[in-house]
Amino acid sequence: MTTMSPTPDSASTPDSAPAADPAATEDTATADPTPAEDPARTETPTPPEDPAPTAGGATAARSERAHSTASGRATVVRTYRFEVVKLLSQWRIRLLLIACWIAPALFVAGVSVQSTLPTDTLFGRWMHATGWAGPLVTLGFAGTWALPLLTSVVAGDVFAAEDRLGTWRHLLVAVRSPRRIFAAKALAGLTVLLLLVAGLAASSTAGGLLAVGDQPLVGLDGHLLAPGEAAGKVLLAWSCVLAPTLALAGIGLLGSVVLGRSPMGLLLPAIVALAMQLAQMLPLPVAVRLALPGDAFLTWNGLFTRPAQLTPLLVGIVVSLLWAVTATALAYVLFLRRDFTNPTDDGAVRHAVTRAALPPAALLGVTVAVVAATTTAAGSGIDQAKVEQALATEFAHLYRMQTAQLHRPAVTEAQLRTTAACTKAGVQDGAQGAGNDWRCVVSWHLPGAAAPGSAVYQLDITSDGRFVADGDGPKEVNGYFLVRTSDRDAPNPLWQFDGNVDLLSASPGARTP
Repeated sequence: MTTMSPTPDSASTPDSAPAADPAATEDTATADPTPAEDPARTETPTPPEDPAPTAGGATAARSERAHSTASGRATVVRTYRFEVVKLLSQWRIRLLLIACWIAPALFVAGVSVQSTLPTDTLFGRWMHATGWAGPLVTLGFAGTWALPLLTSVVAGDVFAAEDRLGTWRHLLVAVRSPRRIFAAKALAGLTVLLLLVAGLAASSTAGGLLAVGDQPLVGLDGHLLAPGEAAGKVLLAWSCVLAPTLALAGIGLLGSVVLGRSPMGLLLPAIVALAMQLAQMLPLPVAVRLALPGDAFLTWNGLFTRPAQLTPLLVGIVVSLLWAVTATALAYVLFLRRDFTNPTDDGAVRHAVTRAALPPAALLGVTVAVVAATTTAAGSGIDQAKVEQALATEFAHLYRMQTAQLHRPAVTEAQLRTTAACTKAGVQDGAQGAGNDWRCVVSWHLPGAAAPGSAVYQLDITSDGRFVADGDGPKEVNGYFLVRTSDRDAPNPLWQFDGNVDLLSASPGARTP
């Protein structure tokens, strides 16, 4: 039996069919299709082929394709706008924005009209005297609690939210670039944080000015700041705390990338801020204190002395920015190394946590060494000579204020020749360190008086150099009594006041007996 090889036409279909009559085939092809005919069997007419494109036509076609691709591409700007809209659509972000832009004004206005002031907070005792004290009180609270919590909610959740919702694949398909995704999310989180900080500053300032007014502000060395100067200092102080806020935001991005859907990623900035607050309460060396990324939350108070204590503030800002850059860069690298094809890989692995923890620890060690080598920092930075100089300077300025309020003859600081002699826990010479056991005797001279005046103060000095001086007699000098001012009765300015010791300034020398 002879076998015939299949033709190409018969091999192209799964089952071979008998050959059809050519005439019948021609008739069928030319006949009109009936309604009962299967549409699937009808042949689709082949469109005529385009003529060969010329050189100009090919260039135009390529230009059109490039334009359509560029117009549909998810650029960083478009992805950034999309991420901002996503953040602002969340109910908790909206509530935070409303709270930051309204609550500080209500708080400052309410406290300013009360008889009891938050004297344990920096500038709290001056909230009756000027509206510029309100935003500084709010700034102290924000640096301790509000800003760490805000960075946790915003930066700590910006990547983890995609892990919880399982939307990484959809986002990658739409954007097609992990680099653009990271940049857009980081910039969107930064934008929302800036809106929140701006709300805190603007709202508290408006509340203070509306409730009290635009009066001069008493600085931390007792001198008066004119309203214009006070406004500039307040704005600069709020701007300075952006650096440690960025450091916490970078830590939040790192925790959100590494820990994924774990709640620890959301809480990491707040935990780090709490750890730094506990460290600030310890008698740490100045070099270690300044190397912490949150030190600028405290050193802004150096702006309110004359001359301004800028060195600790500048060191704190530089350290905070280094932490922000390091944490963000580390989060970027770990984000690009992540396996997005594995739905169970949310970044919370032991090796990733180790890689995320080692660089910040190394940065802390390097900054401690650099600060110790490049500054005059030694020990706690609080010694007897610095405390005596700070107290004597502030007492002289406040004495002039009291003299004007009591309508006495004006005197100058040079005429007063104010000095202070301080001891700590019975140590007469060489006392140093923080504590509430400082006791100081301030002496001054009045023109025409035969004997110098003296007053006793008990000082409580914290580890960051801030001190509270409490008058201990004589009563007519630094006791509690009301002084009539231009608009209300105010406590004696020499009764209790806040001051600041520059931790990095050179010691003026040992006190001469």
